[in-house]
Amino acid sequence: MFSPSPAASIWLYTQPADMRKSYRGLLGLIKQQMNESPQQGYFVFINRNKTQMKILYFEPTGYCIWCKRLAQGQFNYAQSTSGKQRLSALDLQHILAGVKIEKYRQFKRYKTPNISPS
Repeated sequence: MFSPSPAASIWLYTQPADMRKSYRGLLGLIKQQMNESPQQGYFVFINRNKTQMKILYFEPTGYCIWCKRLAQGQFNYAQSTSGKQRLSALDLQHILAGVKIEKYRQFKRYKTPNISPS
């Protein structure tokens, strides 16, 4: 399974991407739409139906594209009006696994003891 390092810089392109694009097309989106350097991190693209994903990243020997197409369901992510959104490695793993965290709240699990005077 694909797993970037936890310290990696990961960017999600929040607009629907054309999955027919390959290296040059995705590099154009990174440079022109996201205003980022393509050699500095991982760049995630998802199609309009949210069923296909491509991740473009640079290794010392050249560019790599990692692709995933879902047999059923959709990739869940928080859409943004800006052209890009920063993700952590854990956020990316949640998107790939189909986990969507909407709200996190921890409830108290203890009671204050009643101390009666003797």
